[in-house]
Amino acid sequence: MEYTLKSEALTVVFESFGGELHSIKDKDGLEYLWQGDKQYWSGQAPVLFPICGSLRNDQAEIGHGKITKMPRHGIVRKKEFQFVEKTDDSIVFQIESNEELKEQYPYSFRLRIRYTLEGKTITTKYIVENTSEDEEMPFFIGGHPGFCCPFYDGESYEDYELVFEKKETCDVPTPISETGLIDMKHRTPFLKDQNILQLRHKLFEKDMIILDKLVSRKVTLRGKKHDKGLTLSFKDFPYLMLWSTANKGPFIALEPWIGLSTCSDESDRFEEKRNLQMAKPGENKEYQFDICVL
Repeated sequence: MEYTLKSEALTVVFESFGGELHSIKDKDGLEYLWQGDKQYWSGQAPVLFPICGSLRNDQAEIGHGKITKMPRHGIVRKKEFQFVEKTDDSIVFQIESNEELKEQYPYSFRLRIRYTLEGKTITTKYIVENTSEDEEMPFFIGGHPGFCCPFYDGESYEDYELVFEKKETCDVPTPISETGLIDMKHRTPFLKDQNILQLRHKLFEKDMIILDKLVSRKVTLRGKKHDKGLTLSFKDFPYLMLWSTANKGPFIALEPWIGLSTCSDESDRFEEKRNLQMAKPGENKEYQFDICVL
């Protein structure tokens, strides 16, 4: 089911299936959010929980003698969320663990997503709650919003660029597209004392770009022929993924992640993954990112 929030600047639509963003239009009617196309990618802005990316062979040891079995990006992105409440400027969805979900991820949880629209800014807040009475819960969470690129017919991918908050010098690990895992031993120089990245489809011939050493906590997608664009702010997330499809998809995903796919230097023990998050029984953990239309 679809729900809508409006401000003077934006009309934003949300979908209870997946609990995700469905449309972002400005007052001129310009669509910013990728609308999905199975030729390229049918998704739009899935919610990644309780993993970001993939586990080796889609499974790992977890807790005390348990096994978790999950597909890429976790277990909630293709599930119906419960509508909780709506105000003039916010909407809340939630999903709770059940027997089906526990077969994949053996923990009791409640995931709430609060979307707030204020002017030109859409705030996404993930609230992860461990609903167990006696067991700590390991998890990761992330966003995967895709944005139209280009915004207008007649433009090209190369008419757009990403502008980072600060000048960056970093290398990136190698994604293994066949498995969704990450080769940390082989890294490639990527940014060198620069804050602007010229977009081109060739960037994504081998899958995503994994920015695990980024200093910036903001990145702006903007056109070079007009003043349209948007800024993603992701202060609560250590990693940023850039992704589009190898067949020249007309979109770019800017993905704030708390964790990463299983890396080549990691075991198949869930708790040994980078930047693991732990929630004590009854504890809430909150993570927020913002999308601001220029």
